[in-house]
Amino acid sequence: MTGLGIDLGSRQVKFAALDGDKVLWLRDFPTIPFYRQYASLSQGRLLLRLDALGLPEPGDWRHCPLVVTGYGRNTIDLIGARVIPEIQAHGAGARLQTGLDTFTLLDLGGQDSKVIRFENGILTDFLMNDKCAASSGRYLENMAKVLDISLKELSRHHADPVALDATCGIFGESELIGRIIEGHSMARLCAGVNQTLIKRVMPMLRRFPQDRIVLSGGVAKNQAFRTLLGQSTTAELVLPLHPQHNGAIGCASLAAPTSEA
Repeated sequence: MTGLGIDLGSRQVKFAALDGDKVLWLRDFPTIPFYRQYASLSQGRLLLRLDALGLPEPGDWRHCPLVVTGYGRNTIDLIGARVIPEIQAHGAGARLQTGLDTFTLLDLGGQDSKVIRFENGILTDFLMNDKCAASSGRYLENMAKVLDISLKELSRHHADPVALDATCGIFGESELIGRIIEGHSMARLCAGVNQTLIKRVMPMLRRFPQDRIVLSGGVAKNQAFRTLLGQSTTAELVLPLHPQHNGAIGCASLAAPTSEA
């Protein structure tokens, strides 16, 4: 094993272990239970009880380099780890997973969204929306609860969406309840929820070249979102094999002794 990466996300904590460019294993844990069970403060620094996580190959990862990123990274002082910005981690993960050097990365995480541009492997520009969770996984979770369905069911529908115009996640819930009362079908309501994500990310994406968009984050697994995005841009859409673990994979790739900081 050459590197271990951790993405301390707002909804999930993701782990990735690499051997060179090969992903050895991936793991994820719900964030709040993870901190309750496996994290503690030690002299003002964060201590993770990695031995208690049941991670594979304990003889290897205990001694390999560790890089961490994620939500709240500015307050992380993790014992035994190097902390890097999320943009750096996700860029490295996207490049490793796709083999591309020129692309726009759209990362939709648990509570924020990021658009990052790479030209010939060099980060040239980025936008980040961390003020409102309306274009994030948390938004989809909340709307699925309002509809009393699973995220998997929500992600199946994109056709004939009901119009949902509220730009705030909280007001969006109230608007969705109003559409339910009007008697619209579940399929159209789900499509409307997925369409709202497109309305929120396209203004960000339009500021970048429409050549190739790499998708990462948990929302990238939403099939309806990908279909609607494909209808809204001329860019080629690229879905990495492990979109939800992209940040952790990027960290692991930068943890290798030969990686650049």
